[in-house]
Amino acid sequence: QLQASGGGLVQPGGSLRLSCVASGFTKDYNAIGWFRQAPGKEREFVAHITWSGGSPLYGDPAAGRFSISRNKAQNTMYLQMNNLKLEDSAVYYCAAKLSPGGEYIAWGQGTQVTVSS
Repeated sequence: QLQASGGGLVQPGGSLRLSCVASGFTKDYNAIGWFRQAPGKEREFVAHITWSGGSPLYGDPAAGRFSISRNKAQNTMYLQMNNLKLEDSAVYYCAAKLSPGGEYIAWGQGTQVTVSS
């Protein structure tokens, strides 16, 4: 089970840090990551991090502005988002997968990020 939080309203150029707390069989996770979906748009991959080794992988939306990290002891993953843009507004979901080539099978409920002046 995954629980995302940390969304909110921020002005362009601002920052937010999203958190995702995992419970259950986290030792089975291969990677845990973030996706986002804006109204009328397809869901898109933002970033993920391997649960064991902590290796990050970033999607196009991250573009050097976002940083993903995780704290295994606290079963928590973070997404630090800096220099936010209007187009970053979306519902952000955390998700986990059990194998490198596998599908993301565990999804959190999402947290709303709104970038607006």
